[in-house]
Amino acid sequence: MVVIHPPPGFLISIGFLLLLLTRTAAGESTRPAFACGGSPAAVAAWRFCHRNLPIKVRVRDLIGRLNAEEKIRLLVNNAAPVPRLGISGYEWWSEALHGVSNTGPGVKFGGDFPSATSFPQVISSAASFNSSLWELIGRAVSDEGRAMYNGGHAGLTYWSPNVNIYRDPRWGRGQETPGEDPNLAGRYAVSYVRGLQQATGGRSGYLHLKVAACCKHYTAYDLDNWHGMDRFHFNAKVSKQELEDTFDVPFKACVVEGKVASVMCSYNQVNGVPTCADPFLLRNTIRAQWGLTGYIVSDCNAVQVLYNSQHYTATPEDAVAAALKAGLDLDCGSYLARYTGSAIQQGKVSISDVDNALANTLTVQFRLGMFDGDPTRLPYGNLGPKDVCRPAHQSLALEAARQGIVLLKNDRRRLPLRPSTLHSVAVIGPNSDATATMIGNYAGVPCGYITPLQGITRYIRTVHQAGCRDVPCFGPGQPIDAAVPIARQTDAAVVIIGLDQSIEAEARDRDSLLLPGRQQELVQKVAAASRKPVVVVLISGGSVDISFARDDPRVAAIIWAGYPGQAGGQAIADVLFGAYNPGGKLPMTWYPQEYAAKVPMSDMRMRADLGRGYPGRSYRFYTGPVVYPFGHGLSYSKFSYSIAHAPAEVAISVNMRWAAATNLNSTRSVPAVRVSHIECIFSIISVNVDVANMGNLDGGHTVLLFSTPPAGAERWDPPRRQLIAFEKVHAASGKTVRVKMDVDVCKGLSFADNYGIRRIPLGNHNLQIGDLTHSISIRMN
Repeated sequence: MVVIHPPPGFLISIGFLLLLLTRTAAGESTRPAFACGGSPAAVAAWRFCHRNLPIKVRVRDLIGRLNAEEKIRLLVNNAAPVPRLGISGYEWWSEALHGVSNTGPGVKFGGDFPSATSFPQVISSAASFNSSLWELIGRAVSDEGRAMYNGGHAGLTYWSPNVNIYRDPRWGRGQETPGEDPNLAGRYAVSYVRGLQQATGGRSGYLHLKVAACCKHYTAYDLDNWHGMDRFHFNAKVSKQELEDTFDVPFKACVVEGKVASVMCSYNQVNGVPTCADPFLLRNTIRAQWGLTGYIVSDCNAVQVLYNSQHYTATPEDAVAAALKAGLDLDCGSYLARYTGSAIQQGKVSISDVDNALANTLTVQFRLGMFDGDPTRLPYGNLGPKDVCRPAHQSLALEAARQGIVLLKNDRRRLPLRPSTLHSVAVIGPNSDATATMIGNYAGVPCGYITPLQGITRYIRTVHQAGCRDVPCFGPGQPIDAAVPIARQTDAAVVIIGLDQSIEAEARDRDSLLLPGRQQELVQKVAAASRKPVVVVLISGGSVDISFARDDPRVAAIIWAGYPGQAGGQAIADVLFGAYNPGGKLPMTWYPQEYAAKVPMSDMRMRADLGRGYPGRSYRFYTGPVVYPFGHGLSYSKFSYSIAHAPAEVAISVNMRWAAATNLNSTRSVPAVRVSHIECIFSIISVNVDVANMGNLDGGHTVLLFSTPPAGAERWDPPRRQLIAFEKVHAASGKTVRVKMDVDVCKGLSFADNYGIRRIPLGNHNLQIGDLTHSISIRMN
């Protein structure tokens, strides 16, 4: 029997893990005070430097001291200094999608900070379905981000995470997202933002921030460059229904629950209006309805795109006016610095519009402590070089990579491989010795790499042949035939294939869902030559139509590793050889190639239209065949479920204010009640599930709880089913663990009608956990 060592995320308490991730050694700060660090007399004269005053008062005082030119130069990402007030220049644009990244100009590696921990790409972390893990990653990243700020190598405003819905498998940036499900994306957003920001204390309702996160790209942004359409010109035609119950869900969670400091608007238009110039989206939805207390920033040069690319405005000044009046506060770009002055002169913008924008950006800087003088005396001021690439962070990166690996196929339990029964293993494929490929995009300089080849070699003697010159593997001259003899001569063959940033990336969407070039040929020739069944490992962000390997009996197993980060090779090897029992689940549907051939990427509809041959998108609405479904993922153990306790009936209470204004008795027969009419504070129910590990290996397991609407709800066109809760558990072999899953009826059992109004249908809702179904009757009190 292979003994599986349980992952530390399960046996070690979260509190102890947090202790591991706290500072172990201080570094000397080399950054002078951003502001309020001058002579005591000058600092005393400026009320904005008085730390005992409420932030709102300090911000108002500072704005009152700035002249118009100074104000305008603070509206862009490379904000100019204000020397007469002792304020330094600041670069707002830093990135931390899955580790501190040098994609933005705010981060510079070198000197005492040559690298930073590179965690798995977001789509891989999402496959863990482990919200505690996501928060721990955020905490580790914020440690490193604040340490690099203290050392003068980074900012404190990180434009991460990307929480767009992964609507189409061809999108090159799908790898950056938490997948296709709104609830999953929302949970990820809240967890990662909380980990990054670690908001604490504060005055007048403004909490202090460790770093400031940003949820992007709002909204319905999921096409970069496809068949002549690009993100700078694309008009996403989205119904109110799908904006409410799909595209806006993770952003609302990010603001309302995560209390994120910033939201970034996207390049595209939504129903004919650029998002960065849409007052309904920015001023009304994000700020008024959801209550954002931070700032709204444009995607880079999106204000310029209004005029230059989309021709939405007649002049640059009109573009500036449209953005500021819509609610934009900060321009990643130069347009607001260049044209706000002339827009004011032309009467298109007032100085109060500028003041309102500055109030939102400056508030975040005050919350970060940037106007509190000496940074070494601030919370986290003692973080330094020794807090970056710490052993605890690198161990967490390995654990995250393990938890994100998904076992797609395991015929006759051929995995795990047992080193004691093998002499050598053939390691083949264009991603077999991958380094930079493993960290995906928006990555920085990792602490180091463990490639798949290196990871496997730690367990067994290997014979290596790439089989393709590169991942595209296109054209003649590929060394495919050179891989055949080693597959024949060794005891097992592991073929590591997939995608990289030359195939899927920002500004690079895919046309095909098939493996690039001749990779399929490589797998098939190795499978035909091998004396033993072949294992295929996919390194990719997006899904691949791998049905040929799924259906080939000579391919014993298939693993999807995503983009697993700097320690990805070790994680893959640990799963292959049974040192880790895989428990990841797919966060997106894997479609067949025919889907890409039939469905235009530009069609934003989520819901199916079978009368017109449109199959819909995502597991919530899609009606066609799949290669692998959302939530699929095998284990080396077998898990079974039983429902220990769940309510059979839930009575929802109506809002008394609404009840007083209507005839309550006349509404009892209403088939679907508006969520706004319900006392949702009392709408939480608990479902207790016993999870039994019936295998001979310990392992982590994700419990997914879905709901389907009652009969008769079809008139509202709800999702066919939707994920309403999930929990990660660890169960020892032969043991049973109980997991409590809380469901917010108002959120989990509701959907949007054609007008974008959320409703809960009355009647019997079916809850599904694996092959179990439990019915809950929803009635009005």
